[in-house]
Amino acid sequence: MAQRERPIEIINPPNMLKAKIGGALPSADEDLMARAEAALDGLRKNFNDWLGEEVAKLEALMRTAKEQGLEGETGEALFTCAHDLRGLGSTYEFPIITRLAASLSKLIETGEQRAAAPVSLVEAHVGAIRAAILQNVRDDRDPVGKALAEELETRVTALVGERV
Repeated sequence: MAQRERPIEIINPPNMLKAKIGGALPSADEDLMARAEAALDGLRKNFNDWLGEEVAKLEALMRTAKEQGLEGETGEALFTCAHDLRGLGSTYEFPIITRLAASLSKLIETGEQRAAAPVSLVEAHVGAIRAAILQNVRDDRDPVGKALAEELETRVTALVGERV
């Protein structure tokens, strides 16, 4: 049985935002943008300190996890801290930390994964994150940082598989 061709109708919904503001979107206020950039520049000097504080939390949780194991509240707190670092790394101009923390988060995301995760691999992630700060390795253009991130990701993938 042959299929009948149906006409195609393209529907363009109205741009309600444009209608509400009365036409075209306003151009960016250059002075406002310059002030925002200046404010951000003023905060940049604190990025390393703030990131260092978060990594110190991760290291403290790692010490506790070595004593108590990765299961329970300690493992959950370690995952939460790693997940936070995953978001903060790039914000604080250390995308390599985002990458390393993403790998760690993938490794210990669920209680089942934490129960099966080798503590040594978790500790290797935490050490790599601290080393990135100490050595000022900001992204994977650094060959050592890139190789380390790739090796950790390979080991995590071997344990938990690819995740979408």
